[in-house]
Amino acid sequence: MNKENKIKIGYTTGVFDLFHIGHLNLLRNAKSMCDKLIVGVTTDELVKYKGKIPIISLEDRMEIVRAIKYVDVVIPQERLCKIEAKQKIKFDILFVGDDWYNKSIWIKYERKLKQLGVQVIYLPYTKRTSSTIISNTLEALRKKEKQEEK
Repeated sequence: MNKENKIKIGYTTGVFDLFHIGHLNLLRNAKSMCDKLIVGVTTDELVKYKGKIPIISLEDRMEIVRAIKYVDVVIPQERLCKIEAKQKIKFDILFVGDDWYNKSIWIKYERKLKQLGVQVIYLPYTKRTSSTIISNTLEALRKKEKQEEK
């Protein structure tokens, strides 16, 4: 616990499809700054806002995240609104990838969350890998393999 004897609750979210080192770094870094880390795993329906469909099922993604030693609680993330999440989950710190830093929606979230006593911390986004890069690489390899079979 922190020096005020109040448990600091952290919250972060993600799709966590094709789990990779960037996901692990996010969770490790987040846990180092709070006593309890709650992770929202984005539902398949909600992922559609990105125009994507996860490869790994929600249940499996949640189980993978739950198995990470830095994670204390895993819940499905069914809505994007972080203000609603704060009211429901009562977290003190919200961890976000720094690829969202200075984006207009996050500037608004920061302002509103600060009024609710929440600190927003941007953690380094791992640029060299992402689920999208992995998925695109696999797709390209499959296409190449099919062409070589002809």
